[in-house]
Amino acid sequence: MFGSDIPEVAASDVPENAYLLDVRENDEWDAGHAPGAVHIPLGTLGDRAAEVPQDQKVYVICRSGGRSGQAAMALNQAGWDAVNVAGGMQDWAGSEREMESTGGDDPRVI
Repeated sequence: MFGSDIPEVAASDVPENAYLLDVRENDEWDAGHAPGAVHIPLGTLGDRAAEVPQDQKVYVICRSGGRSGQAAMALNQAGWDAVNVAGGMQDWAGSEREMESTGGDDPRVI
């Protein structure tokens, strides 16, 4: 989607113990997210980038791959090793990967 400078991986290929950075908005996160993911909305990533570890690969996810591609590109340009999760949480859910919601409802991707 973003060309050869942004590495991408399918949701089904994200390792279980990976650092997964979810850059969606709060309502999207609350509706459903991957267990163990770290939530930093894209609009706040510039201010909160120091929270993202630089000593490991960062898998970046959003709803469909667009925002996460932007975030992965910015992180890579700033010195991180970031990978875009192609297809985002839509593919995550479609791959039947585990999800949870914040409010206890059945997790879903919005």
